[in-house]
Amino acid sequence: QVQLVESGGGLVPPGGSLRLSCVPSVEILQVDLMGWYRQAPGKERELVADTTVGGIAEYDDSVKGRFAIDRDYDRNTVDLQMNSLKPEDTAIYYCNILYQGITYWGRGTQVTISS
Repeated sequence: QVQLVESGGGLVPPGGSLRLSCVPSVEILQVDLMGWYRQAPGKERELVADTTVGGIAEYDDSVKGRFAIDRDYDRNTVDLQMNSLKPEDTAIYYCNILYQGITYWGRGTQVTISS
């Protein structure tokens, strides 16, 4: 059973930066898809960014130019660098991977943007 451990969330003022990290609890081999989703209060979970095994990254329009997904192919970890944060980025952020045909989710890490 693969568990995903997220870290890096917190409270920062608008314009600040955070870096989220996601590490699998066990050693895993090639992962098909790795990414980050978020869910704000009262809203559905949405894709923030993901990256394929071939290195193709996809971003939600709202974060393009501000966020960068960073995948480590040796350790099969995935980070999310978030810059120029806005109050509307406030949400619980979830790590997500597709591995051997199964989708795994982390428990989430809270990101709050507020002055």
